[in-house]
Amino acid sequence: MVYKLADNILSPLGTTTEQNYQAVKAGRSALSRYCNHPFLPEPFTASLFSDEQNREMSIDGLTRFESLAVRSAKDALANVVFDTSDHRVVFILSSTKGNNTPPLWGGREGFGQTTDDGLAESASRICQALGISTQPIVVCNACISGASAIILGMRLLEAKAYDYAIVCGADVLNTFILSGFQSLKALSPNECRPFDMERLGLNLGEAAATIVLGSKPPNTQHPTPYTTPPLWGGREGFGVGSNAWHIEAGAVRNDAYHISSPSKKGDGAYLSLFSVIEGRNTEDLAFINAHGTATMFNDQMESVAIERAGLKDVPVNALKGYFGHTLGAAGILETVLSMRALDDNLILGTRGFEELGVSGKISVSATNQSTQKKSFLKMISGFGGCNAAIWATKAQTPITLTPSLWEGWGGFQHPNYSVVITPEQILVNGLEYSCSGKGKAMLTEAYKRYIDDYPKFYKMDMLSRLGFVASELLLAAEKAALKGQLPPSSETGMGSRAVILFNHSSTLCADRSYFETISDAENFFPSPSLFVYTLPNIVTGEIAIRSHYHGETAFYILREKDEKLMNQILQATLLDTNTQSILTGWLDYEDDQHFSADLYIINTTHST
Repeated sequence: MVYKLADNILSPLGTTTEQNYQAVKAGRSALSRYCNHPFLPEPFTASLFSDEQNREMSIDGLTRFESLAVRSAKDALANVVFDTSDHRVVFILSSTKGNNTPPLWGGREGFGQTTDDGLAESASRICQALGISTQPIVVCNACISGASAIILGMRLLEAKAYDYAIVCGADVLNTFILSGFQSLKALSPNECRPFDMERLGLNLGEAAATIVLGSKPPNTQHPTPYTTPPLWGGREGFGVGSNAWHIEAGAVRNDAYHISSPSKKGDGAYLSLFSVIEGRNTEDLAFINAHGTATMFNDQMESVAIERAGLKDVPVNALKGYFGHTLGAAGILETVLSMRALDDNLILGTRGFEELGVSGKISVSATNQSTQKKSFLKMISGFGGCNAAIWATKAQTPITLTPSLWEGWGGFQHPNYSVVITPEQILVNGLEYSCSGKGKAMLTEAYKRYIDDYPKFYKMDMLSRLGFVASELLLAAEKAALKGQLPPSSETGMGSRAVILFNHSSTLCADRSYFETISDAENFFPSPSLFVYTLPNIVTGEIAIRSHYHGETAFYILREKDEKLMNQILQATLLDTNTQSILTGWLDYEDDQHFSADLYIINTTHST
């Protein structure tokens, strides 16, 4: 079992969890309407840090994005006592775009720090500022990144790979991100209204949030009781004899439906919910904190999934009306704020909601309500068909520690099938596949010669094309070896195959292509078809759609190809016993002459 030791929320509403909670409790919102803003040529509504806030939070030598992450993590770490440089401490960063691209059209003060470095380099600088010695893990899993990062932290601690996990989510807004969502017709001109009949779309927001996880309850982390006073005038959750928040379960599932639209039946969201509530008493749930973006399709899908899971009578709330959609920070921010609300025996209301505008029969909490229950569900969805759910409970200490899920686990078999692709050659199980072309042309030739039955291939970005060709050749080799009989581990239901990929450069090639559509204010034509591929986990969605995989999908960014760290993550992924095998490996595409794929399939050896 994994416990929350400390947390922080850093947003335009405040610099601590308590400041943010009190603002939301009072009904305040950070959303404002911006006109003539350098980010967009059209008016938009969003939650942005002020120039003054940016100056106050700036750290020399770090970008604005990195400064936010460091400030949030340091605030959380001030409430715990362990050596961050210890090899038993892991840092997990969740973000969709990180530093991204420089501000356009003469950006305003506070937005001038830029870097060409990607998320891997940013995570390393953040770790250096925090005194963390282990290699950071970046979760880049679209809008569910924060929840995915919490689940990964939980699993790594359950696996006893680490004793502490510092999980930090952050994203900042710029022309790149705002124009992309605008091109998808997803932005509301006014403040968003989750689940409401009059909802018009989402608002975006900036934030950083941190949750520090430990493998023991808070009052057992130290040899002596806390000597510092509890924060916020004696709030429960810290110190001997207090209540302790713990993460009971988490799951990630894919729709296998579309890369930018959710399944109408809410398949992935339902499967993730079902996985975490199975065997648990849903009568203990105080509420479900939904994603609630206020887009037409997301809210509809979530309502269907909640009803399908038998949870229609559990109160539902959404927090986007206070912060906007904070992207990589959202899953952590909303989980932490939900914990703080239940510390106060409160179900926070859904700002902007008046009349139900979805077909799923759910009970949306419009105003603050009191509760005595101590558990909640966090659910969230994102591009690439990914969905996540987390069950968190506040339990009275002392707590009897349960055996780790890792105990008795058999590990995984060595890969039986593998594909390696470089700009010069394609190897399948060590045998070279004939292609006369090189670089980008070789991938197209390989598709035509060995696959050639999926025209959508030509609409994909190059990272997805690389992943598609490599995965198709890999699966063909597996099928041939098994004489056409698919193994149970590749079935499409709950006991399905996961798709877990790693790289260093994220979507650098696609980012460059999209930037060309917005770099000139006089020739501004943001492309939705290009923007959606600026998320690396889209390739995992493409593979899931092609093969009808409803299992877990995730994309991780590392400073370098570290086989030991990759294996830790894969082993932790298999703690979800519904996952029987993983299609995994390294997949990176910097440009048309510099790319590599090294994919393989692993199967668990534990019995289910």
